[in-house]
Amino acid sequence: MTPPTASFLNAASQQQAATPSPSALKQQIAQSRGTFAAPSKLAKYEQYVPIQQGKEPLEDFEGNYVFADIKESHTSRAMTSRYYQDMMNAAVSDIVVIGAGSAGLTCAYTIATKRPDLRITILEASVAPGGGAWLGGQLQSAMVIRKPAHNLLNELNVAYDDEGTYVVVKHAALFTSTIMSKLLALPNVKLFNATCCEDLVIKKDSNGVQRVNGVVTNYTLVTMAHGLQSCMDPQTITAPVVCSFCGHDGPFGAFSVKRLESTGLVKLGDMAPMDMTKSEGLIVNNTREIFPGMIVGGMELSELDGHPRMGASFGGMLASGQRAAYEAMKAFDRLEVDADGEVIAERA
Repeated sequence: MTPPTASFLNAASQQQAATPSPSALKQQIAQSRGTFAAPSKLAKYEQYVPIQQGKEPLEDFEGNYVFADIKESHTSRAMTSRYYQDMMNAAVSDIVVIGAGSAGLTCAYTIATKRPDLRITILEASVAPGGGAWLGGQLQSAMVIRKPAHNLLNELNVAYDDEGTYVVVKHAALFTSTIMSKLLALPNVKLFNATCCEDLVIKKDSNGVQRVNGVVTNYTLVTMAHGLQSCMDPQTITAPVVCSFCGHDGPFGAFSVKRLESTGLVKLGDMAPMDMTKSEGLIVNNTREIFPGMIVGGMELSELDGHPRMGASFGGMLASGQRAAYEAMKAFDRLEVDADGEVIAERA
């Protein structure tokens, strides 16, 4: 066999030198596709699509409206990069609020505004947060709020009619949309809607005290389909304090107190018939830490304690959310917590 010539060897060596290694080639491909950096150290994904000359957007409602260019991949990456970064950040939270109805929203808003140092994660099983606070009673619009709970409306700058012992907001959605917009604009708050609490994380601290130290989460549609498909495992959020406002109706009604009862940790009552005069004061004044790390308020508390049903009066919901917020902040400040959000023990 004739040996290769020197010129052939030189050409082959030059071609080999010009060909990147498999790992380098993979990195080049990844960079060309605009993906994240090497798996060992994920970089924050940033995307910017410049407006090209001659393709400027134009707001013209006479038939010449022109949008700036966009591709399907742009929208996917814009949503996905932020959502999963939020999940990364929320995996260890300071306080988790279960249920974004009137009480849960009020609780989260109160904590977030008074303690901007605390990281608050809200879980709402429905696609639309707000619970029953989009309407008043019997699918009617007006929202009745007994005094002095109307002070929150003053803080939020929500207009109302003053009718003596109570006030009336012309549409419940006015309250709900206002508090939600102010709450979600805060940098220390993240809401995961269409996401439910499937279970509670309960561990012993260094003193042997059993306590709620987080929640088990899943997409609501996945949880509701567990009977149709196996092995759809959940995620977790670690938090030293959990506030629950799961109400009393629906597939996840009174979830937290029912789960604690199923493990023998609390004894569940049964919500009593309606007595509007008594119910709201009982719920507000009994909003509390029912088990270490678990604060319960709103109508979920009536299922635990057997308080009367309150009907279409929302003052108790707002004030219970506020009371729960103050209890949550006090509970958090009593705890010694490690960097992963797990409770070491209560401070003396």
